Amino acid sequence: MAYFCSGKTNNELIAKLKATGIISNDKVADAMRTVDRAKYCTIHPYHDSPQPIGFNATISAPHMHAIALEVLLPNLKPGAKVLDVGCGSGYLTSCFASLVFLAFIHFQVYPNGKVIGIDHIPELVQLCQYNVNSDHPEYINEGVVHFYEADGREGYANEAPYDVIHVGASSRTAPVALLEQLAVNGLMVIPITHTFTLIHKNEQGKLEEKPLMSVRYVGLTSRDEQIQ
Repeated sequence: MAYFCSGKTNNELIAKLKATGIISNDKVADAMRTVDRAKYCTIHPYHDSPQPIGFNATISAPHMHAIALEVLLPNLKPGAKVLDVGCGSGYLTSCFASLVFLAFIHFQVYPNGKVIGIDHIPELVQLCQYNVNSDHPEYINEGVVHFYEADGREGYANEAPYDVIHVGASSRTAPVALLEQLAVNGLMVIPITHTFTLIHKNEQGKLEEKPLMSVRYVGLTSRDEQIQ
């Protein structure tokens, strides 16, 4: 499916992702339309492939972002709390924010959720902050999105537990700290070695893993190892 959904515009990209069945839910399509990828990726933003963003980091291919949103969607509701590990340029963080932002349903007001983006490269944290503030300043102003410099392997315990955790880098195993920070009934996606994996923490606190697909991601590593 990779590399077949490229478009000339954001709308064309999403239309192709829908046509191939990668996007099946309109909420995911709407979230990706709301967040224009070109504001978070200056090189070939609508090409369905990973793109460099500096510091040996990449923004994942659009189809991978769409798949992550699709499998995490059951928990991406107004009021949910999300941790985005390896937030890169802030694109997926904004997509998450669009789904947990204040909603009015049947005249009932739902509270804002919160999305925490972390990266261990301070310049990327600043880039995320700039991009989101330029695209959707309301996410920053309303306290929906926060970015912090932190080691992704350790998560961000100050805001735990999380209903959703997305890990944008590959690890041999799911880091213990992230599993501990996942809420009961929480969902996490993480590339484990070469397999994109969905992890669910059930009501008894037991972890259930579901392999989704083979992938290639940069490694979840230390800052020094990444930029050497």
